[in-house]
Amino acid sequence: MFLKFIKDFFIKKTINKSLSDYKLLASDTKILTVGVLIDETYFAKEQELISEIVASGIDKTSIEILVFKDRIKKKDVFENPSFSRSDIAFSGGFKKQEISQFTSKTFDMLISYYDVEKPHLLVVTLQSQAKFKVGFSTIDKRLNHFMINTIAEKHQEFVSELFKYLKILNKL
Repeated sequence: MFLKFIKDFFIKKTINKSLSDYKLLASDTKILTVGVLIDETYFAKEQELISEIVASGIDKTSIEILVFKDRIKKKDVFENPSFSRSDIAFSGGFKKQEISQFTSKTFDMLISYYDVEKPHLLVVTLQSQAKFKVGFSTIDKRLNHFMINTIAEKHQEFVSELFKYLKILNKL
C-alpha cells in the first residue's frame, strides 16, 4: 500500500514537471483514426462506447482501444490491450509494449475516457502523439484540446456532444 502511494507520488511529480513545458499544438486535420483510453475501473461498457462512436461516423477498423484496470489478475482475459499500475515505472516509463505502441501512434483524435484523475492514465494521455485530444472537464485542463462536462456513465451524452462539436469545428 505504501509503495503504491510512493509510486503515484513520483509519477504525479513527473507529470507536473512535464506539463509545465507542455504545449498542445493545433491541428486542422480531419478525424479518421481514433485512439480510446478507457479506465475500466469506473466504466465497463467499452463495447457500447465504441458502438456509439461507430454510429457517429468513425470506421470501426480505425479505432484502437487501450484499457486501464487497477488490478489485473492472471486469469483475467481482455478483448483489448490492457495495463495496470504495475506496468508503469516510477519515472513514468512504460514496462509493457502495448502502452508504448499506443502512445507512439499518431491518432487523429485521442479520447481519454476517464473522469477520475489517476497518474497512470494521465501519463499515457500526456505521452500520446495524438493530434487532437478529448476528455472530461474534471481532468487537468492542460492535457486536452477539448473537454466535455459530463460523467463517464453517460457515454451516449459524451459521444453526441463530442461529435456535435467536431462537426462545428469542421473535423469530420
